[in-house]
Amino acid sequence: MHIGIYIYNDAEVLDFSGPFEVFSTAKRLADNDWQVFFVAEQNKPVLARAGFSVNPHYSFDNHPAIDLLIVVGGVHTYELEKRAVINWIREAADAAAKVASVCTGTFLLAKTDLLDGLTVTTHWEDQADLAAMFPSLNVITNKRWVSQGKFTTSGGISAGIDMSLALVAELISPEHAELTAKQMEYQWHTNT
Repeated sequence: MHIGIYIYNDAEVLDFSGPFEVFSTAKRLADNDWQVFFVAEQNKPVLARAGFSVNPHYSFDNHPAIDLLIVVGGVHTYELEKRAVINWIREAADAAAKVASVCTGTFLLAKTDLLDGLTVTTHWEDQADLAAMFPSLNVITNKRWVSQGKFTTSGGISAGIDMSLALVAELISPEHAELTAKQMEYQWHTNT
C-alpha cells in the first residue's frame, strides 16, 4: 500500500508529521509493505509553518500510484488558487482507494468538487468559512473526524493523529491501532 501525504509551503507541521508517524509506526509494528511518503508540487524543499523545512520524497511528476491520499492543512489559501494543485489532488483522489484530509486540507479537497453532498469537518476555527465557501458540504462541528464513502476528514492538528489511527484500525485492525497508539505513547481519542 502506498500512502501519499501532500505537503506544501506553510502546511501545519503536525498535520503531516502526525499521520506520517502513525502510518510509519503501524507499518513497523505490522512488518507490512506499506510505503509512507510526502508528495509536493515540485521536488524541492517545502517550508512548512514556522519555517520547518521538509524534503518531499516525490513530486507530482514522479510519485508512485497512491492508495491512500492525505491532504494536510495549514495556510491553504494560496494552494486553492493553484490550478495544477487542485487538478493533481482531484486525479490522485479519483485513483486512490481512500482519501483523507487533516484540518484545512478539507478546503483543498472541497475545491475538487469530490466532496459535494458529503458530511465533512475541519479545524473548529475554519468550519464556518468552509460551510460558507462550499455550501454543498454538510460541515459538522462536533466530531474529531468523520468518514463517508472513501473520504475521511478531520479537525485540526492533533485530530489528524486520531483520524490516522482510525484508518489503521480500518485497514489492519482496531487492536493494531491501539498497539500503534501505545507505541507512540499517545492517548487515542477513539470517539469521533
